Amino acid sequence: MNNFEEILKIIKEEEVRNIALLSVDIRGRIHLLTLPSKMFSDEFVKNGVGFDASSYGFAPTESSDMVLIPDLNNYFIDPFREAKTLNFLTTVHYADKKRTRYEGDPRYIAEKAEKILKKYKIADYSLWGPEYEFFIFNDAHFSTEDGNSYIEIDSIEESNFKSYHIAPPEDLYYWFRDEAVAIMESLGVDVKYHHHEVGIWGQQEIETKFETLLKAADDAIIIKYILKNLAAENELKITFMPKPLKNQAGNGWHVHQFLIKNRKNAFYKEGEYGNLNQTAHYYIGGILYHINSLIAITNPSTNSYKRLVPGFEAPTGINFGVGNRNSAIRIPGYVNNPQETRIEFRTPDATANPYLALSAMLMAGVDGILNKIDPIKKGYGPADKHTKKKFKEIEADPFKVLENLKKDNLYLLRDNVFEKALLDKFIKERYKEFRELSLFPNPAEFAFYFEL
Repeated sequence: MNNFEEILKIIKEEEVRNIALLSVDIRGRIHLLTLPSKMFSDEFVKNGVGFDASSYGFAPTESSDMVLIPDLNNYFIDPFREAKTLNFLTTVHYADKKRTRYEGDPRYIAEKAEKILKKYKIADYSLWGPEYEFFIFNDAHFSTEDGNSYIEIDSIEESNFKSYHIAPPEDLYYWFRDEAVAIMESLGVDVKYHHHEVGIWGQQEIETKFETLLKAADDAIIIKYILKNLAAENELKITFMPKPLKNQAGNGWHVHQFLIKNRKNAFYKEGEYGNLNQTAHYYIGGILYHINSLIAITNPSTNSYKRLVPGFEAPTGINFGVGNRNSAIRIPGYVNNPQETRIEFRTPDATANPYLALSAMLMAGVDGILNKIDPIKKGYGPADKHTKKKFKEIEADPFKVLENLKKDNLYLLRDNVFEKALLDKFIKERYKEFRELSLFPNPAEFAFYFEL
């Protein structure tokens, strides 16, 4: 039975009322288009549904017609909608007769990135294991109106206990994570573990098992969809903002990653520093060499740079080291399994579009391998308890980071994985966003300057 027939069977047996097309825009925001289930047909699968691509950041308004086509390999029954709905992840296509793939579709970029490894005979595929950090608040109110600008957070966890890995009853949201993880597992998202994080105002972490690049990015969208809807059902607020609270730890999206070749870990060499071989070192070198442009994609919000300051285990050092949580790249020191020897890029946060972010990391690493960028010769480390050297810190200014991306982007454009027009649009939109945000007075400015 092929997928089309299997899906028809599910629609009939499960009495599915709706089908819905799940997609993301250039920024990573989730979109959903719902149709009656009777619309599912050969014609629908072949030609898809038209949509306004300008609203996704993909095209100008004067030529904005594009098409969403369901991915018949990626679908799930929506666990939150009352009317039974079958959600499909989608691919974006031009509205031509051939339904040509749109080069800037984030999922297509991830597909193209994965093919790079085989093309250059570096590896067969890559594996990714992100850590999701987020805050759960009882309520959150904010306003940016003229004369009425404020932030008000309500949390029942306002106390001074140490929060990392706390147990019930002090851990007030274990039940939320239990339920969220159960839903994730039922939808094919494999979870490694979950726990309360450092932040005392309800900071949580869920870490996933290793998946290929496209699957890991797809999982990121499904995870966000689950967490946001489950929070809404329970009248809670969650946020992946990197720094929602000044004096609490920030939310990162730490990404564990390594390569597989001939079914073996292409990063492993016993006895070397961190048990990493030269390929892994070059991969590290590529990420660190390009980090000040790379973070424009992996850390694309102004709030990202409120997290990326020294302290709070902020991964701001342009270096790598075993067990060093202040390094941009940490080598987990507790790994005993050669097949899971890896690096962890700690700088990213979940305001990023996951497809673009993971693809950009891989392209930076590949560039390091192809150009043999040695991180030790470049002065990037190792950085650990035995090291007294001071290392450079990443750019902590969103405007400068965008300028860096303008100047340093050839590694992303290799083999047309990223499209130049899409990068230009991404940069333009971020500049517009950052300029707009810079014009807002905030409560802290009133505290500093109102009486002067």
